[in-house]
This record gives sequence, C-alpha cells and structure tokens, in this order.
Amino acid sequence: MPRTGGRMRRPRGRGRAALAGKAPRREPGTRSGRGSECGRPGPSLGQLFSEKQGEAPGRGGGLTLEAAACGWRSHLGSEPNRSAPCLCSGSERPSSSVPSSWRGAATEPEQGTRDPLRKAEGTPKPSPQAARIPQDPAQQNERQQAVVEAFRHAWAGYHKFAWGHDELKPVSRSFAEWFGLGLTLIDSLDTMWILGLKKEFAEAREWVSEKLWFQKNVDVNLFESTIRILGGLLSAFHLSGDDLFLEKAEDFGNRLMPAFQTPSKIPYSDVNIGTGVAHPPRWTSDSTVAEVTSIQLEFRELSRLTGNKKFQEAVEQVARHVHSLSGKKDGLVPMFINTNSGLFTHLGVFTLGARADSYYEYLLKQWIQGGKTETQLRDDYLEAVEGIRRHLLGRSEPRKLTFVGELAHGHFSAKMDHLVCFLPGTLALGAHHGLPADHMELARALMDTCYQMNRQMETGLSPEIAHFNLYSQKAAKDVQVKVSWRRRGAVLGGSEGGAGRRTLSPRPPQPADRHNLLRPETVESLFYLYRFTGERKYQDWGWEILQSFNAYTRVSVPGSRPSPALASPFRVHGTRGPGGRARLLPVSRGQPVSGGSLQRPEATERVLCGSPMWPAQHFAPGHWRAAGTPGRLGRSPAGPPGGLRCVGSEGASAGRPARPTCARDPAAWALAQVPSGGYSSIGNVQDARNPQPRDKMESFFLGETLKYLYLLFSDDPDLLSLDAYVFNTEAHPLPIWAPA
Repeated sequence: MPRTGGRMRRPRGRGRAALAGKAPRREPGTRSGRGSECGRPGPSLGQLFSEKQGEAPGRGGGLTLEAAACGWRSHLGSEPNRSAPCLCSGSERPSSSVPSSWRGAATEPEQGTRDPLRKAEGTPKPSPQAARIPQDPAQQNERQQAVVEAFRHAWAGYHKFAWGHDELKPVSRSFAEWFGLGLTLIDSLDTMWILGLKKEFAEAREWVSEKLWFQKNVDVNLFESTIRILGGLLSAFHLSGDDLFLEKAEDFGNRLMPAFQTPSKIPYSDVNIGTGVAHPPRWTSDSTVAEVTSIQLEFRELSRLTGNKKFQEAVEQVARHVHSLSGKKDGLVPMFINTNSGLFTHLGVFTLGARADSYYEYLLKQWIQGGKTETQLRDDYLEAVEGIRRHLLGRSEPRKLTFVGELAHGHFSAKMDHLVCFLPGTLALGAHHGLPADHMELARALMDTCYQMNRQMETGLSPEIAHFNLYSQKAAKDVQVKVSWRRRGAVLGGSEGGAGRRTLSPRPPQPADRHNLLRPETVESLFYLYRFTGERKYQDWGWEILQSFNAYTRVSVPGSRPSPALASPFRVHGTRGPGGRARLLPVSRGQPVSGGSLQRPEATERVLCGSPMWPAQHFAPGHWRAAGTPGRLGRSPAGPPGGLRCVGSEGASAGRPARPTCARDPAAWALAQVPSGGYSSIGNVQDARNPQPRDKMESFFLGETLKYLYLLFSDDPDLLSLDAYVFNTEAHPLPIWAPA
C-alpha cells in the first residue's frame, strides 16, 4: 500500500467473493434453539462470548463466534443476515427495520431507491467459509500461540492507553489521532476473529456499535480509509455474518463518494466525511497512481453486497481511464496522475515502491476477485511483470541477490523500498491462479532478497529503504542503508558499508532510511510462498522476524514480569556518541561493578542526567545516571526508570564541565510504573543495543503483520483458502466471486 501523506504508505490491496448457494456449516454441538434463542430475551455480551472452563466451543454453556453473532443481532433487535451461521430458525427471527444509511454529504438520497440492505433474494451473502476458521485455541500450534500472545500484548496497550483512538503511542502510554475513527480497532477486527480472540472481538464490536459514527467534520485520505476502514468492516462482515459491519461500511462508502467528483473522475486524495467536500493535497492537484487504483476491490465488493452499482462504477471508470493513458513503459506506470486533466505527471520515473506498488497488486487481485473473467486486468498485469523484468531487475554482490530497483529518466537506481516485498507473494498468487510458471521462479528469488534485507541488519528487521551493492568489495554486504554525513552544515550522501563512504565529517551519520515501521510485506510474501510451496524454510524465516519484533520493538509490561530496571543493579556498558553517552545494562545481584555499585533510581532523588552536548530536553524516559558512579549517561533497555526532570547543575571537577542534574518527577515517575503494552516502530535497525523507539504502533501491525504471521504458521490450507478469498492491501480477506 502506498503510505501516503507524511508517512509514505504503500498503496496495495486485495480481495473478495461470495460463495452463495451453500448451506452454512454449523459448529459441532449446536442446533436450532440452543444457546441464544431468538424468541427469548438476549443474553449480555459477556454471556454471549463466555465459555465454561474446559468445555469446547459450541458445547454446553459455550457459544461459537458464529452463534454469538446471531444472538447479538437478536439481542440488539436487528435482522440476522439470511445466510450467516445462526442458531435461530427463520420463523423466530424478529423483523425490525434497519435505519437507512447516510448517502453522502454532497448529494441527496436517490429518489425511489430502496434500502440496499433489503437485498433481493439471490443477492450475494457473507461467505460460509467463515465457519471453517478454527476457534479452539487447542488447535493452534506453538508458533501460532506466540502470535496470539504478541497480539494480546499489543492489544493490552491499545486498550489501556488508546481505546477508540487511531494509534497507540506505547512508549509514552498515550495515543495519536489521524482520522479520529478508531483506526487500530477497525483494522484489527478480522485479525481477532481469525485468532479466536472472542472477548476482544466482542468489546471491539460493542465500540463499533455504540461509538463509531461518521458524521464528523474530518478529512480522511481516500486510499488509506478505504483499505483500512471500509476493507476492515467488509471483512468483519464476511467472517462474522454480523450486519452491523455492513451497515457501517455502506455508510462510510457513501461518505467517500464525493472524492470522485472531479473534472477527470480521477478521485481527489482527501474527502471530508462530514461535509462531503473533497480536495487534493494542499501542495498539488495530483493524486498518486497507487492510491486511485487500489480502492477497487473494496468498492466493487460494497456494490455487490448492497446492490448499489455506483460504488463499482466509480472505481471501474478510474481503472478504464488509467488503462487507456499514454506515458507507460512496457506496462509500468508513473507515480502521479492529475485530477483535473486525468493525465500522468512526473513522467519517466518508474518504481514498485511507495505511490505505485499496489497498482500492480490490484490488477491481479481484481482479476481473481471477479472470477478471472476480466481479461484486460490480467493482460495489463502480465505486461507489467514483463516490464519489471526488462527494466527494474538487478543483481547484487556478493550474494547475487535479485532485487527490484527504480528507473528515473533512463537511469537505474539500486534502491528498493521494503514495500516492494509485497511482490514475491503477488507473483506466487498469480502463478497459483494459472499465470506463467516462471513468475514463481522470480517470486522465490525475490523472497530470498527480502529475507536478506532483514537478516543482514543487526536487529534482524528490514530498513524502510535498502540500497544494493553492485560491485565486488572486500567485506561488503549486499544490503546497505543510506545515511547522510554532515560537515559544517553540508550533507554528503553515502551508503554505510559501501564504496565511497564519507569519513571526513566530524559529526556522526544521520539516519535516513534506517527505520522500521513494523511493516508486513516480508511476512505477507512468506505466507504466500509457504502456502503454495510447503517449504518449511519460509515458516522459519517468519519465526526469526517475529522473534526480532519481540526483541527490539516490544514495549515491556513491568507488571507482567520483573523489570531489570527495577529489580537489579546496572553496570556501565561503554560510551557511544557525543558527550560520551553510555548504557547501563542489568547485571546479576552481587556482581561487582567497576568503580562501585550503581544506585537504583528509586534509591536516589538526584542523578546526573546530561552534558553540554546533550541538552536536557533531548532526554527520554529511561536515560539516567546514578549519583556517585563513574559512568556517564546511561539508558535502561528495559524501559523505565523514567520520570526524571532537570533541576540544576553540578560544578566542574577534574577538568570536567558542569552538568545538569535531575530529580524524580512524582507524576511522571508514577506513570512510568503503569503497566504498558504494544510494539513501537524503531529508528535504527542497525543498532541492536539502541534501536531508538519512535513511540508509534501503526494499525497495520495488528491488521496485517500479526495476521500474516499467524496464517504463515498454520498448516491448514483451508484456513482462509486462497481459492476462496483474496486479501486487500491491508490484509482484509474478501471472498472471490463465484463465476457467473
């Protein structure tokens, strides 16, 4: 997916289909009238999702998620979907009207249009495949259980510090807003369902029912909100059979429609969902190609479910227009398109990274979604793959890794975004659906490269952008990370570990592409490669990446286990960087420490906390130095202690300059002791000792990364079968349409 705006999100997506006509499969031990009965008062949410200790789901006092969804709808007075797995017989279903959905701030409701939710008989319904998702934790293997534990840890932080908000800031134990629509919660709905997290799903569903309202004066990015919110709601509807999610999806889809009201019908990037006013970014009238061509799966599915063709017609008009444009190069497309003229801009620049990537992904997935009947989509995809082979492939040294570079006005650059690691999975998916077998060969080669992008970093996690070494050099790595070298205010480019590295700067390198945002692309492709080949190495590679996430991005929960920062003394590890910065690492009790024992922070009120080169405002919680010890500023890798504030300075001694001192701030100190949770993006994948947490957990870590890891570790090919579902670019599964 193109991460846009300030974040350069990758545009990419996938999915859908309805396997109508099959009777829903009931869970063992359930029968009509058992559990939540439609003719009786509905149980509480807790009762709906409770299970007796030791009893299997669907037996005795326990209910399956499918049964609970039925009881929920009955309890709330809404009509159960006619094909959803349900314990209620048709005669018992209450017939209550569903309020009409809001139909867009810019237009009035169409006269004479019936409520789309009152579908004609035979209209596609939620996929019966949902009943095939195992809900019993006993069926999860050890690695899947590790993913569930990681999700629970991340969810605990979100639930405690960011509930109902867009994103968790796990280090500061707070939240950040983007759209103000509970982005992480909606993005995680189907993940919770797939992982069998009944309690968490129930709480999230209740929030959607009671708190998620779209009548608010806020701009949303069309692409990001489509793949995350619309896609998440549609997927939750298909898996749970709960009409609530479809009602919310239709409401939201209507509010996005003003974005298409442009002279060219190429949609604006942003739309206000309360006022219906759409607009391009402030700095340009262009939209990115990936954004306008990576919303088709979701809008097409919304039309299929509601019977309202306007959603599908709007996005397919965009697809046809892009297909007809000049300015391509053997199927490769530029990154930008003008919303006024409808023409490509910034011609001659071609990439599979941000702003273009998911264009290629959605060509294939729309073809699959539609039952492989739309040959134009398939042909455009095949042409693009040949264009990639002809213009964008390179080989690195010394391991001769195959990578996808970029082309700018005829000049080839050995630069590859981590976002491009969606491509091995997409190529494998196409080969599985009958496209040329050599696509799988390229998928395997690129999968090896994406794994090395992770493995060759000190943390085992890929940088956001990698550069590949093209020349034989002693001790050089294939994968390099670009940094900036500063001297007297000038910035000199160079690649760390590569030829031409600048060493004249008296200041340290400034990281440019070293960060990791918890992205899913590598594990996404590992899932596809393992699903289609059965080779265990892909599972093992994914396991390594999960362990790296846990080692370097997981924010600790002091209450869950003894924290080294509070339970043991520390030793000075050494100095790094300006001002002789040092780290304090935990040591065993009683172990001698050079220069004397370090005091634990709760034992002292006054510590040295800075130097002339490190102003006090640069200090994050956890950076401290105990009084009376020879070491300089230290950092506890375990998180707290924190809550220190500068209160003065100590005089110079033995030739040392004066330093500010710090005292414990009671309020901040108390906050530092509150159990946290979550995973944080990091700023430097090349420093295993200090990866520099960025205090941000993207919604896609729960919506995509952990979901793909869970599916990767499953040996059940029918768990969200890739012959029945296609995943959108935010990893939300949508059913493949049955052939007409």
